[in-house]
Amino acid sequence: MSTTPIIYIRRANILLPDGNFSLGDVKLGGGKILEISSELPAAGESETDLNAEGLTLLPGVIDPQVHFREPGLEYKEDLSTASRACAKGGVTSFLEMPNTRPLTSTKEALADKLERAAQKCLVNYGFFMGATPENLPDLLEANPTPGIKIFMGSMHGPLLVDHEEILEPIFAKGDRLIAVHAENQDRINRRREEFAGQTDPAIHSQIQDEQAALEATQLALKLSKKYQRRLHILHLSTGIEAELLRQDKPAWVTAEVTPQHLVLNITDYGKIGTKAQMNPPLRSPENNDVLWRALLDGVIDFIATDHAPHTLEEKAKPYPNSPSGMPGVETSLPVMLTQAIAGRCSVAQVSNWMSTAVAKGYNIPNKGAIAPGYDADLVLVDLNNYRPVLASELQTKCGWSPFEGWQLTGWPVVTIVGGQVVYDHGKLNLEVRGKALTFDHQ
Repeated sequence: MSTTPIIYIRRANILLPDGNFSLGDVKLGGGKILEISSELPAAGESETDLNAEGLTLLPGVIDPQVHFREPGLEYKEDLSTASRACAKGGVTSFLEMPNTRPLTSTKEALADKLERAAQKCLVNYGFFMGATPENLPDLLEANPTPGIKIFMGSMHGPLLVDHEEILEPIFAKGDRLIAVHAENQDRINRRREEFAGQTDPAIHSQIQDEQAALEATQLALKLSKKYQRRLHILHLSTGIEAELLRQDKPAWVTAEVTPQHLVLNITDYGKIGTKAQMNPPLRSPENNDVLWRALLDGVIDFIATDHAPHTLEEKAKPYPNSPSGMPGVETSLPVMLTQAIAGRCSVAQVSNWMSTAVAKGYNIPNKGAIAPGYDADLVLVDLNNYRPVLASELQTKCGWSPFEGWQLTGWPVVTIVGGQVVYDHGKLNLEVRGKALTFDHQ
């Protein structure tokens, strides 16, 4: 017998796989979606009814780029606090990046992270392997992993892999997905010298300028085409990169954008200072518009937060001593659903970008849709009410958000992971544990 309960979600506005909505009931059991109907029979004695009247049922968010800081930097965030933030934000699965201490660049380091997550994570998890100039055997053999992360820029030490002669062997060998942080580090270094001594955080967007991003994306695309290697471009930030992909995007290439690159821009430095500082940086309002167009047209495939928390004390340091990065898992779904309600896109498109397309892009089986046989990773959201982002309510250990004070709708009311309620009207169930994601690599 399954230990997960039979749950009936009643009278929800259900997003179906064809993009339409239907009012009805959903039966969950054994961690799976069992049945969907306009009305299901009454629950049995040991079964649970969940009243979802007035709420919208979406597939749980899969966030394909986060930095959760464990091991080694737990004072900023850890797998426990981060996965609580995920549960509250409707994120039922995440893919985490390798720039922890130690780096996730060996099979042993990957195994350690998986073991930590099994103990601590309220939601499902996967961990990238980080490329270094020396670790090709580990990159090819480590399992399970969504793929290989390459920092072409914005990194120092062994994870900086920024020159073509070092990149080429990684692209040439194996068939595992390669995800790139595309910024040209040589250009960034030159511009850092050029702008030395300036302490206005807005200068960050000029130092790590659009050209630095474009040049790295061009190089990654060149190598991907040469070896027909599955490539994913992380946090696309510029219109010129989007237009490059519009002209030249092979079938095996995907790209993502963050909510902050869609709704924040260089004007926000004046409002929130270094809280707006991230890599790649925020761009001009014109770039917001081009990125939206690329997302709506399918040039950009999905959305990730690049959740990268730092303490308020660190962020308060004057630029350039302030670190780059901002938290995002708790606010990403309401930020995007608020955009949908405002008419920039549809709710179904948001769900596709934040769940269905991610599962497809990373070959994660049985996730990203509300259909019988799929995993019961779900979120019920309230699209009828607006609430502000309040620092005091955040689960992330860093305790701040670039969206503080924003009035948002689409806040999660109930989050379900593997058929178990992990978040319910403000309360977390800390007993729930997610599972390691699997990846059907081709």
